[in-house]
Amino acid sequence: MTAPQITDEVLVAFADEVGPVGPVAAVGARTRWSTGGPSADGTRLVTAPHGIVAHSASEMTVQVRAGTTVAELEAALAEQGQRTALPDRGGTVGGAVAVGENGLDLLGRGRLRDAVLQIRYVSAEGRLVTAGGPVVKNVTGFNLTKLLTGSLGTLGLFVELILRTNPIPAAQRWSAATGVDPVAVFDALYRPASVLWDGTTTWVHLEGHGPDIDAESAVLAGLGDFTEVEGPPALPPHRWSSTPAAAAMADGGATGTFVASIGVGTVFAEKPPPPSPVPATGVAVRVKQNFDPTGRLNPGRRPGG
Repeated sequence: MTAPQITDEVLVAFADEVGPVGPVAAVGARTRWSTGGPSADGTRLVTAPHGIVAHSASEMTVQVRAGTTVAELEAALAEQGQRTALPDRGGTVGGAVAVGENGLDLLGRGRLRDAVLQIRYVSAEGRLVTAGGPVVKNVTGFNLTKLLTGSLGTLGLFVELILRTNPIPAAQRWSAATGVDPVAVFDALYRPASVLWDGTTTWVHLEGHGPDIDAESAVLAGLGDFTEVEGPPALPPHRWSSTPAAAAMADGGATGTFVASIGVGTVFAEKPPPPSPVPATGVAVRVKQNFDPTGRLNPGRRPGG
């Protein structure tokens, strides 16, 4: 699978557009545009090139431009029976990796940070830089891809990525029941794709071969009155980490409506989490200074802020 005008000249042109001076940020579909705080006024916005460069089904990798939408990429991979760990919540590939949000069924697909094999990005100096390698078992040099994933474009503006893919399961099934301990469900099942809980109802996503799903469904039947449902519940807009969310839920429901992802450490909540009391100091500051000495990349944004 290829896209028109997919050449290195496209990458160089994007690097030239970013340039070496002035505040600048890459913009995708804006589905997570407020994450980490708003961009500073006067920031120049650029758009990364799009297109699928190559998909190696046998090697289970895909090379894709950052401006490609997640939906476009997943539809193309599905024709070969594969998928990525990108979350199914809209937006572009580059934006999804910049935010670093995992998919709802990460217990089945794996964590996004582990699926990013290589990132080509434009540095604060306007240079095209390659981090990581194109193969799954790459162990050369510093693992900058994990650092760049979730950095919100504050360390470099993504232009092209190589992602690990995995097979689409032969069968999938969502089930739900009320009044069932979600932790007991998680412990009883063998590698569920997702276990969700909103304080009352527990949802379970099973995937794999049909007989395996039937066997796991039999385990569920012994835990509660589970019935098959179309899919997961609607997710509230804000993401909390599990520890502060648990404290907030115990403190008079400060999260509002919530859906907790069991075994993952993420809670989707109606209300946003409180601002982080930890200032951006120490290692985070030194990393930013090394990658972006003048603070021109996506100013105003702060990963984890």
